[in-house]
Amino acid sequence: MKNLFDELCKDYRFKEGFHNCINCGTCTAICPAAEFYKYDPRRIVDTVQTRDDAQIEALLKSETIWYCGECMSCVTRCPRKNGPGLVVMALRDLSIRLGYFTESEKGRQMLPLTHTMTGNILKYGYCIHPKSFKWEDHMESGPVWKWHMEHLEKSMERQGANYMGDGPGVLRKIPQESLDDLKAIFDVTGGTERIRLVEEYSQKKADEMGMSIEEYEKNAFEHCSDTHFNE
Repeated sequence: MKNLFDELCKDYRFKEGFHNCINCGTCTAICPAAEFYKYDPRRIVDTVQTRDDAQIEALLKSETIWYCGECMSCVTRCPRKNGPGLVVMALRDLSIRLGYFTESEKGRQMLPLTHTMTGNILKYGYCIHPKSFKWEDHMESGPVWKWHMEHLEKSMERQGANYMGDGPGVLRKIPQESLDDLKAIFDVTGGTERIRLVEEYSQKKADEMGMSIEEYEKNAFEHCSDTHFNE
């Protein structure tokens, strides 16, 4: 493996977001994630600035880089126009490419997230789609949403949606030609390879943890320890 800092430097997001940080902490002060999580974007940039492989590798394997919501509030306040959120994006990308993401609880959530989001896009043409939503997995949505899911087609009709219908309208059926175009975009831009990497490294981690891939994905989706949050 080449120098990790050099690998980060190849990412355009890193180039755009990393400019002579003075460690003033303004990014942390404005960061919504830092209010709730044990998360400090200033320290992330500080760690990267060391150019030390051991420290950067520890960061790539940590929970820390998965707390960022990518809202880019940090960019709006930084006096040097740094973008810690962009740096985090580059770190996440490298963590996935090296398989380090499976070493953290939050990182392992990449498998269910990838299957849900990319699965919806490639199958239905939408990031979020009712057909992939199971109320049993989101019971916090309450009884009203449960009723909505049990009467989905009638509910959509009452709201004026063209649910899975031909032609224009909300939640219309996306033509297969368009879905094929989306798949081609994934192939060309590296999205398909990203899915493969997430699945491959997740399978290795599942084997290591003595789980089937189904058990691993369910655990990654449902389990959240209380160690992530500020007291």
